[in-house]
Amino acid sequence: MTDSRDFTASRRGFLGLAAGAGALALAGPGRPARAQVRTNAHIVILGAGAAGTALANRLVERLDGARITIVDGRAEHWYQPGFTLIAAGLQPADYSVSTTTQWLPDGVDLKPEYAAEIDPEAKTVGLAGGEMLDYDYLIVAPGITMDWDAIEGFSLDMVGENGIGAVYAGPEYAARTWAAMDRFTDEGGEAVFFRPATEMKCAGAPLKYTFLTDDYARRKGTRGATNITYAAHSGSLFSVPIVNEKVEMLYDDRGVERRYDHVIKAVDPGRKVLTFDTPEGEEEIPFDFTNIIPPMRAPEVVRQSGLSWADRWVDQGWVEVDQKTLRHRRYPEVFAAGDVAGVPKGKTAASVKWQIPVIEEHLVAQIAGDTTDAAYNGYTSCPLITRVGRAMLIEFDYENHLTPSFPGVIAPLEELWISWLMKEVALKATYNAMLRGKA
Repeated sequence: MTDSRDFTASRRGFLGLAAGAGALALAGPGRPARAQVRTNAHIVILGAGAAGTALANRLVERLDGARITIVDGRAEHWYQPGFTLIAAGLQPADYSVSTTTQWLPDGVDLKPEYAAEIDPEAKTVGLAGGEMLDYDYLIVAPGITMDWDAIEGFSLDMVGENGIGAVYAGPEYAARTWAAMDRFTDEGGEAVFFRPATEMKCAGAPLKYTFLTDDYARRKGTRGATNITYAAHSGSLFSVPIVNEKVEMLYDDRGVERRYDHVIKAVDPGRKVLTFDTPEGEEEIPFDFTNIIPPMRAPEVVRQSGLSWADRWVDQGWVEVDQKTLRHRRYPEVFAAGDVAGVPKGKTAASVKWQIPVIEEHLVAQIAGDTTDAAYNGYTSCPLITRVGRAMLIEFDYENHLTPSFPGVIAPLEELWISWLMKEVALKATYNAMLRGKA
């Protein structure tokens, strides 16, 4: 007979390992003490999300005398990795909500409005209220824009009704999505999932939510009355070949039907039909439950700034930066971090944590008249939930090489409880430490 104390100790050990693994997944390079650099430079940071806030906290410690201004009109800070947990009924909507100001360090000037104009030639940022800011250095980190209008027939007020979800729209919408999914899995029917053809944040999230819907239907005994279809925008489910192969195998095992080269075009909530563009023309797929994910783009102020790539992602507007240094290729005093950065990988919170030390080192070195070889390798982490209580910890780089934090301990392509604990327990605490500049 197993002593309950043994189970408790074992569980604590697993939680400790999960927390440590979560810290590594987000923590990136270690952070030894650095001497401060004296400067009177004015640094403007656009965006108080994960990237902007974390960088502000780090720069306050590294720069003596710098004037740091952060620009963001949203009073709430959203812990976006928690949206999937909310949409799975595992956390309430307020799990992902805090205030922008609680994470900002003393000495940073917050402008609680949005940027309306960026002029990289004049080195100015115009605010929505009319104020004009001059800068010596600019960090572009305003996040991503959801182009909901690009999906014909859709509006956010539909979420939670008629089997329509939208996990990415925000904490309250994730909660409405859970309500719709909960109702759907009570009875079964046709579930259809997809992703847009644009670059997107956390590209594994659509796959996770497909797995979660399957799992809830099985738990409720309605899987036999449920058909699940995943409409991939290209010829694969995931950009990393070995991960794509694993997801294909799991979808085969779970009975998830796939359609390839299907790009979402429209939704008809009355008829309960999704319309996709395909190489053979438009195709309609009926649904009883779906998770709407729109095309994603850089905010309009970035797209109109002249900072975007001219020959890559031309309809999306990601900032034209060197993929290793994250410095703008034409304006050396400009950097981009997080979702808006025009690099081949890196639209996750874990990516932000590996990007921020690189920008910090290059910016501080530039101010000091020095150089650094700090480089971002494209690190991206995706705890890919496959059912409640199981996940795969997928970590990879620009070259699509798997880069596990615990090789030989946590197998990246295995459905493990410890990987689930990292997602459910460890990552939020590590994320919060990242915001403070401590992880």
